[in-house]
Amino acid sequence: MRKLMWVAIGFAVASAIGMYLLHGSWILAASGLSALLLAVTILLLNRLPKLRVISICLFGCVIGFGWLFIFEETYLNIPRATDDQRYVLTLIVTDYSKESDYGCVVSGIGRLNNKAYRMQIYLPKQADLSPGDTITARYQLRSTLPGGSAESSYFTSKGIFFTAKAFRTPDIVTADSLPWYGYPALVRESIKNTLRTVFPSDTAGFATALFIGDTDCIDYATDIAFKKSGISHIIAVSGFHVSVLFAVVYVLLGKKRLLAAVLGIPILIFFAAVAGFSASIMRACIMHSLMILALLFDKEYDPPTALGVAALIMLLLNPWMITNVGFQLSVGCMGGILLFSEKIAEYIMDQAIFSNLKGKRKKLLLGFAVSIGMTVGATIVVTPLCAYYFGMVSLVGVLTNLLTTWIITLIFYGVMLVYIIALLWTPFGCVLGWIVAWPIRYVLITAKCIESLPLSAVYTDSVYIVLWLICLYIMFAVCCLWKRKSFLPAGCFAVITLCIALAASWILPKRDECRVTVLDVGQGQCILLQSEGKTYMVDCGGDSDTQSANIAAQALLSQGVYTLDGLIFTHFDRDHAAGATYLLQQIPTEMLYLPNCVDADGTLEPILQVHSGAHLTVSEMITVTYEGVKITLIPSLRNISDNESGLCVLFQTKSCDILITGDRDIWGERELMRQIDLPELEVLIVGHHGSKYSTGEALLAQTKPEYAIISVGADNVYGHPTEETINRLLDAGCILYRTDIHGTILFRR
Repeated sequence: MRKLMWVAIGFAVASAIGMYLLHGSWILAASGLSALLLAVTILLLNRLPKLRVISICLFGCVIGFGWLFIFEETYLNIPRATDDQRYVLTLIVTDYSKESDYGCVVSGIGRLNNKAYRMQIYLPKQADLSPGDTITARYQLRSTLPGGSAESSYFTSKGIFFTAKAFRTPDIVTADSLPWYGYPALVRESIKNTLRTVFPSDTAGFATALFIGDTDCIDYATDIAFKKSGISHIIAVSGFHVSVLFAVVYVLLGKKRLLAAVLGIPILIFFAAVAGFSASIMRACIMHSLMILALLFDKEYDPPTALGVAALIMLLLNPWMITNVGFQLSVGCMGGILLFSEKIAEYIMDQAIFSNLKGKRKKLLLGFAVSIGMTVGATIVVTPLCAYYFGMVSLVGVLTNLLTTWIITLIFYGVMLVYIIALLWTPFGCVLGWIVAWPIRYVLITAKCIESLPLSAVYTDSVYIVLWLICLYIMFAVCCLWKRKSFLPAGCFAVITLCIALAASWILPKRDECRVTVLDVGQGQCILLQSEGKTYMVDCGGDSDTQSANIAAQALLSQGVYTLDGLIFTHFDRDHAAGATYLLQQIPTEMLYLPNCVDADGTLEPILQVHSGAHLTVSEMITVTYEGVKITLIPSLRNISDNESGLCVLFQTKSCDILITGDRDIWGERELMRQIDLPELEVLIVGHHGSKYSTGEALLAQTKPEYAIISVGADNVYGHPTEETINRLLDAGCILYRTDIHGTILFRR
């Protein structure tokens, strides 16, 4: 019995409960004590093997809750106690700095109460920083833990429990020499710069991502193509990369086990450091190290136990890693392969149609069956995770993997060779880079072609797709448990139910006479106006340009909307327009309606570069009409600022009137009321995210809105929506909804 694996499962369960459900050290201690009592009770009352497995898992839970309690009391108490406070600290840089909208961002280590903490450091000016440099300044420390002022599961899952924002110009001392912990970062920068030099520009980003997992150079369109075609995993450094690397090391060392263990394991650890110790590479390195040690000592290597040990070690280092998407996908993918791949391959080989195959044909079929088994096995586990985190389910992933994964090994070897040769002689490295670029282009073209197919992916924005996915798993679970395993009827039923779910997702929204969707994009605005089969969007921006584009695209694609009839911008602030650059790469629009105002952030130029249709600058009031629907675009008569010079949008159908005022203040609203006789409203999109300077009493008195919707980000730095605005809306009798509380808001008539 794999006792260590079951202990690891129990530990992971405790970590998940502690991270997602229970917070507070004493609650964790009580949970651990409860799990201990239950485990002992099971052992005393019954000795059945299956119940013993449960008791072992419970003991793993006890260890997990105990470790979480210790971690909270000894290490996380300081980030919680010092949240949003200011300290003068000297921080040590651990990586190379990057530019940011704020100025400069870099990773570092600081000490508080004689304990070292990893921090994300933000500096007000650009600075060229390297590992070993020190930065002394007065910082505002913000905790990334739940309830902290910089709450972020992304940071905590990476062991970063503070952000540190420097005030004024910091005192920077350059290191005399590169410290030992800086060499992985140095090699990483060397690889990125070298590959950028020797590979053609259209393939350098992919080569870098495949080699060291750095996806910053992957353009948005390629990233979306990989996700929709189901092959994002090929650029996440994981077991495949580690296997190839160790195979090279093993051959170079003459296939000597002792030498491979002594030198191979440190090489794998260094490679993991170069790749940034991502969850997938850590999992793969631990499992391969265990395999190397098993071979060295002639012990049986058990992959499920190795997977459990890898997860256990990673969670001991940082329990918050359980919340990391990469950790969940990596462990889930490997778990799916171990659970299902062999059974799927055997099922394929047992089919009567293949019973007469022999020799090379049978070997070829076996290889094909194993490939199908691994792909489908991994897909079974990771599909719900992808649906939850990315909002989409690829329907073509198996096909894309079959067409591309066979060549990925060759490309990886090629990129490795190109880098080594380029270090010795750059011109020859460029020649090899040009050669290796062609198979890379094959992968890129294949992914983009398959992604462009109709229904390459479906989207969980639709509740019908979610229900279909749940039914699909229930149905195939029944088929697996049934004695006569026949998956053909189940597959046919899955296709039929998918068609029904898609029909419901696409047809039902078009039956609404008036449909307004205020998308939850954080601190920004993105609104869908739909009626009579046409879809217009007002603004596209939020906390993140790409994220707001993805949210908008998924909302549209889930309804079968592949082209917008029009995209209207109230003004060009990033939180209203910057996401459109990425949205238009997925969903084009027939017409852009632009305000006649200053583009201070330079947001418009990249939008026009990706927009292939027409555009109109609205300098005087215009009305778009169709089938009883009227969209009135009202420009400002003043050119004071981008906020005040923006467009207002009045959307009118047979049954409702909706007004969007952008970021205009109270004076801009009064100008609007002089320009047009506003009707009483069913819905008012509250101006400037609930700022106290917008949504004045005069506007509310004239329009008498039934509903007021505020598009605003949770815990934003501006304090939106303000108490004054909320009180004005409530006093006016409005029914109030907010995206920071209610998420995406749908109004339909």
